[in-house]
Amino acid sequence: MIGYATLGTNNINAARGFYDGLLGSIGAGRIMEFGDELGGFTMWGTSWDKPGVAVTLPYDKNAATVGNGNMIALTVDTRAKVDALHAKALELGGTCEGPPGLRGDEGPQALYGAYFRDLDGNKLCAFRMGPA
Repeated sequence: MIGYATLGTNNINAARGFYDGLLGSIGAGRIMEFGDELGGFTMWGTSWDKPGVAVTLPYDKNAATVGNGNMIALTVDTRAKVDALHAKALELGGTCEGPPGLRGDEGPQALYGAYFRDLDGNKLCAFRMGPA
């Protein structure tokens, strides 16, 4: 149902570098990019038929601010990839909002996740559903 989610940034070039490194580490690349006249809107994805993540300068030209309670969750297929994505985010200058680990009980619906913020303070989660 979701086509893509957009995060605001105050520095499009820094955001592009962060997400090139972060999302590139899980096989996503830039699939759409507009120039400065359109806020530098840039979207990453693995293909056009899968959801993507985008960043842009705000249309109204005001500062981008973080939404309290907003978060984008990125699904990966192994717990090791959760760990690696969290580590990559921190390596790229992001901040930890919750280290990798099991949330709740182990089992078929187990949630293994890690939480971090990007350079603008937007919150993201890397997660894997299911048993180890």
